[in-house]
Amino acid sequence: MVNMEKNVDEKIALKTAQLLLSVSAVNFRFEPPFTYTSGLRSPIYLDNRLILSYPDVRSAIIKLYIGLIRKYIGEENVQCVSGTATAAIPQAALIAHELHIPLVYCRSSAKQHGKEKQIEGFIKPESKVLIVEDHISTGGSAITNIDAVRAEGGIVDYCIASTTYETKKAEEQFREKGVALIILSTGAIIVQAAEKQGVLTSEEAEIVREWLIDPQKWQKDH
Repeated sequence: MVNMEKNVDEKIALKTAQLLLSVSAVNFRFEPPFTYTSGLRSPIYLDNRLILSYPDVRSAIIKLYIGLIRKYIGEENVQCVSGTATAAIPQAALIAHELHIPLVYCRSSAKQHGKEKQIEGFIKPESKVLIVEDHISTGGSAITNIDAVRAEGGIVDYCIASTTYETKKAEEQFREKGVALIILSTGAIIVQAAEKQGVLTSEEAEIVREWLIDPQKWQKDH
């Protein structure tokens, strides 16, 4: 039976946070804060794609992915991997290579030409497909991937991602879809690691924690 609770291994989460910090994939800025595509302002910005440029870090992250898959899912329950375009495609490809299983990827929307497909690649009907996402904010892109894979006849019980901000909206959406989340690291653990390394002062760390608790309220207050 699928465990619908968010699955996070604290040792792996801390190791992931340290790896991300080591290549400056985590950035903090307060005056002014970052502005996301949605218009939301934030003191933290994650660019997990940077790990792709550092082979040792990239390999370490993929090993952590494989470890979590074996711990929480079981290799026998992953028959195909679907990467969410575009940021998660490299991770999905590397995971699929390590497990020696098929890979597909999901566009944000169906093409308007050719075969007009949203899923690129072939999904064997009723195969167990693992959704791979780069970062979970609201969860919208991963949910699109879930729906598209299911429309192709795939079975989706799990989604694995590098990081998450643990927003209530994302967790509600995955629960509604009946998909369990498996996370390498969280915003809270990344802040904890950054404070311990001296990347953030205790006052700065508290500001970021306030944002993680309620981004909208933080934006109004700042």
